[in-house]
Formats: sequence, C-alpha cells, structure tokens
Amino acid sequence: MIDPDEIDKSADGIFITRSQSRAIDQLAIHKFGIPGIVLMENAGRGCTEQLWKQGCQGPVVVLCGPGNNGGDGLVMARQLALGGVEVRLVIVGDSTGYQGDAKINFEIATRFGLPIVSAQNELEQGDLEAAISSCHGVATEWIVDAILGTGAEGPPRRLAAEVIRIANRVSCRKMAVDLPSGLDCETGEAHEPTFRAEITCTFVASKTGFSLSRSRAWLGEVRVIGIGVLPCILDQVVREA
Repeated sequence: MIDPDEIDKSADGIFITRSQSRAIDQLAIHKFGIPGIVLMENAGRGCTEQLWKQGCQGPVVVLCGPGNNGGDGLVMARQLALGGVEVRLVIVGDSTGYQGDAKINFEIATRFGLPIVSAQNELEQGDLEAAISSCHGVATEWIVDAILGTGAEGPPRRLAAEVIRIANRVSCRKMAVDLPSGLDCETGEAHEPTFRAEITCTFVASKTGFSLSRSRAWLGEVRVIGIGVLPCILDQVVREA
C-alpha cells in the first residue's frame, strides 16, 4: 500500500501506473497501428539523445534484460555505435529467450558486430565486474540499465541482482531506461538491490512511484521521453482510470 503522506505534494504533471503504461502501448499498436518495433526504436533513440546531451564519449556498457526493456537497450547500443561511441552489451539472461521486437534488435546488434557478452558466462569466470567497469582497458563512462521494465514486481533475482550490485559498485555515470531495475514503478519501493541512477529516462509519462519521496535517491533526474504515442492515447488511458 502507498502511504498518502509519502506523496510529493509539489509533484506536477501526469503519473501513470503499470497497467496504464501497458494499456498505452497496446492502444498505440492495435488501435493506431504504430508497430511495436517503431515504439522501441523511438524509445532507444530518445534515451541515446539524452546521453549525447550529457556529452557522452564512451565507453558505454549497456545492461540488457530479456524483455522489451532490454530491447530498448539494444537500440541504444546500436545508435551509440553509429555515433562513434565504443559500446559493450552485457546480456542479463539467455539471449535465445528474446522474442518479438527485442529479438529483432538482438539479431541486428549481432549482425552489426557489436561486442556482446553474457553476464552469466562472465560471472562464472569471475570477470563480470571487469566487463562492466571497463572496455579494452578504458574505464566505463556510462552504465545504462535496461534490465527490468515496468512489468517487473518484487526484488531482482539471481543474475539480475548480481549484475545490479556490481553496476552500483562501479564508479561512473549511470542511466536507467524507463525506471531503475529493482524499483517498483507503482509503489516507489526500492527492493534489494536497486540500480542507482543519475538520470532516469522514462517513457510517455512518469510512473506513480516516482512521485514518492522514497524513490528519489534511486531515480536521479527524471526525463520523460516521447516515443511517438499520440497525446490522445495518454489522455484516454488517464481519463478511463
């Protein structure tokens, strides 16, 4: 349950729930005919533009989970590489489990020849922290968290948890895609562990948990990224809540 006293009374703008976020995507795809892969491309490009605005020069390590949040990270890696930035993809899970739009972007990343490592393999070899903290001997400038999306509930498990703990130990700048992995998008609860971001690039609108004071230390600066969703879709979903 959300404690009403925790709500930031000064927060303005629109805040959406987990189910509303899902409904917005479904309306955009099925009612307005915007392919999911277009939404994913817009999401990844929008986050990449925020890195450019920060003067990103790399290296950048992108931590990609098995779902659509990971797909957004795969788009980011490709866009950064096209811009001349050294990128390393760390796949948090089984890459053969990618489906739909995320699978397409994983296949593109593979054909592009982007450096891809398995977090599980690196962990077993004792090299995971090295793979995250540097690229070819150069210290990582940014870590991008694209492990877990708004659909995740409860604490990160096993491999994801270990990757988050290592990422938090690395001294560099950090960005979260849509929300920091480990943070509940509705309650603002930071599970153990939760990725600690300097910047959170969230899509369409802030999430309800972002308005709670307990989430601020993990979110950093929140920037709302447009992904091509018509304003009327957001209005409809919020109005019907």
